Amino acid sequence: MFLALIGIGAVAIACVPSAAQQRQAAAPPTALRVTASEFKFQANTPNVATGQPVTITFENKGTIEHNLDLAATGTHLVAAPGQTVTTVVTFPAAADLTYVCTVPGHEQAGMSSKLQVGEPTAQAPATNSGTGATPRTPEAALPPLPPGTPRVPEGQIAPPVQRSEPALVKVNLAIQEVVGQLAEGVGFRYWTFGGTVPGPMIRVRQGDTVELTLTNPPGTEMTHSINVHAAIGPGGGAVQIPPGQQNTFRFKAEHPGVWVYHCMTPTVGNHVANGMFGLVVVEPPQGLPPVDREFYVMQSEAYLQGDPKAPGLHSFAFDKLLREDPDYVVYNGSVGALTDERAMVASVGDRVRFFFGVGGPNLDSAFHIVGLAWDKVHPEGAEETLTDVQTTLVPPGGATETDLTMTVPGTYMMEDHHITRLEKGAFAHLDVQGNDNPVEFEQNAHHDAATPVPAAPQRPFSITEEPLQ
Repeated sequence: MFLALIGIGAVAIACVPSAAQQRQAAAPPTALRVTASEFKFQANTPNVATGQPVTITFENKGTIEHNLDLAATGTHLVAAPGQTVTTVVTFPAAADLTYVCTVPGHEQAGMSSKLQVGEPTAQAPATNSGTGATPRTPEAALPPLPPGTPRVPEGQIAPPVQRSEPALVKVNLAIQEVVGQLAEGVGFRYWTFGGTVPGPMIRVRQGDTVELTLTNPPGTEMTHSINVHAAIGPGGGAVQIPPGQQNTFRFKAEHPGVWVYHCMTPTVGNHVANGMFGLVVVEPPQGLPPVDREFYVMQSEAYLQGDPKAPGLHSFAFDKLLREDPDYVVYNGSVGALTDERAMVASVGDRVRFFFGVGGPNLDSAFHIVGLAWDKVHPEGAEETLTDVQTTLVPPGGATETDLTMTVPGTYMMEDHHITRLEKGAFAHLDVQGNDNPVEFEQNAHHDAATPVPAAPQRPFSITEEPLQ
């Protein structure tokens, strides 16, 4: 009986793991697998071993290039879409084991997570939801803006189509990164189509076939693409193009009108706010009615880290983008791009046409010129027209064509009639030159402006009528 009890006790003791065995079972793994997509990381474990080699496998399940940057170990893994890369590292015992994707905007969009050293804890996060995060580093001093830095160049308007038969129109467009002045002393790093904001206007005839080649040259910062609203096909032609590659696609310009094109690479709002938008004008077969002058204007927003008025070269503020709270709302890429000596110019008697679009990415525009009325408006760029319009609303990713005849000289302010946006830069000037036209407009016609009013009028409001002289 005693032996039997001993045997039973021995069996019972054997079933209880020792403290050493428990520590071994709970030991953190020496293999870490991290997958990336838009815009989150997911890890098989939040815990890693220290003081011994750990194999990191990084898989990109997204549609664009991502990376895993772990400053504590100097690890930087880059993976194209569908690619898996591996490395071996040894983690220090005490360090900040935060890892991020350093592609611009991706960390702020949610691609940031943190590893734990040692045994697992209930609080250790294994994934990141991708809903946006505040950058982990404190705000740094702004790099100085190089002396003489100009404004970002404006996109050129394309001339009217001068043919009556369809053609194959080949468009070659290259991505360019440009540092320019967004406001006085305030620098910004633009991403552009063709080196301008907006990008160059593309102008074709209904029925044309357009062959568009987009090149992302070696040495650019990241992947880009182009979505042409006039192209009927998947993604409007958008294919993700890493640095050092290009893509060509064709589309038939079936629908006349004014169409936006823009970058379609996640995060799309970041790319668009950095300057990646422009217009495609598809003329009807008979062409557009002739005018004396045409202008090409697009409105967009800018989101800057830190004090937006501080001098220096600013970085993009992803948190402001998500809040839809821009620091600047501008025409053609910068504050004052179309004012003073850069103002648009016309003459009395001119028939003038505006091609106006909104790159956005977030805000619409109440397009208005103070002191003028649109004779014709093509809402949303449609072939149909409205007449005698004071203000027309244009949404992000939308455009319009407006016509009017100049009858009175002077300087007119073009604005977004969300009126407080004037303080953020949403205005331009149209200088109309020529002789006065008192029949149409006359200032101070019936009184001497130098003579003060002796008393308040007895009636605060009145209207009278009398024959014209």
